[in-house]
This record gives sequence, C-alpha cells and structure tokens, in this order.
Amino acid sequence: MIIVMGDMNAKIGSDNVGYEDVMGKNGYGVINENGELFRDYCQTNNIVICSSIFQHKDIHKYTWTSPDGNIKNQIDHITIDKRFRGSMEDVRSYRGADVGSDHELLISRVKLKLCRQRVNQGQKKKI
Repeated sequence: MIIVMGDMNAKIGSDNVGYEDVMGKNGYGVINENGELFRDYCQTNNIVICSSIFQHKDIHKYTWTSPDGNIKNQIDHITIDKRFRGSMEDVRSYRGADVGSDHELLISRVKLKLCRQRVNQGQKKKI
C-alpha cells in the first residue's frame, strides 16, 4: 500500500468531471494550476485524492489559513493507491492542534484487512 501525503500547494476544488475515479466532489475552493497538474499526476499513476472523497463541514476541509485569517485553502492532501480506496475510512483537518504552523493538522483513518495465507497440509515445504 502506498500513501502519499503532504503540502502539495494544489487546490483541487470540487469539480471532478472527467476525474471521478481520481477525486470526489467534496473538495474546497476553486482549482488552480498546481491542482490541475496534481489531478493529472494522480490519474496517470492510479492514485486517489482522499482529501476530497469524504463529506465534512468546510471548517474540516481547509488545511491552510492566511496570517490575517481571511483566506482559507485546501492545499494539503492525502492520497492512496486506487485499489486500496476502500481501506480509507476518513480524512479531515483538525483546527485545534497546536502544530506551530499556518497549516492545519490533516488526519486520515485507514483500516487494512490482511489475509492469512494457508499452506496445504498435504504439501511439504522445501528448505
């Protein structure tokens, strides 16, 4: 499982027409040039932008606030390989965390189910 997360400086917005398999409809703001590049990168590499999948209030979507407090953007993202999309349970920002930055803390909840590989009793392993 590959999870990529960080400050991408990419505003992806909520318009996902043509990119339904890469992102959800719950982004924040309006897309910018970095957002277009990030969306195309994710589509090329079969990665899903999980920050836009889950429905939350706007205060739990934005991840950056300007120093004067007037401008808010969602520019930090968590992405996961497309085949593990079902493992991601939630992604949201937490405004109350004191991280010493103008960015908000972004947390995801992942549930991974592992399968046990069975060895047939009739077959012996070679060492």
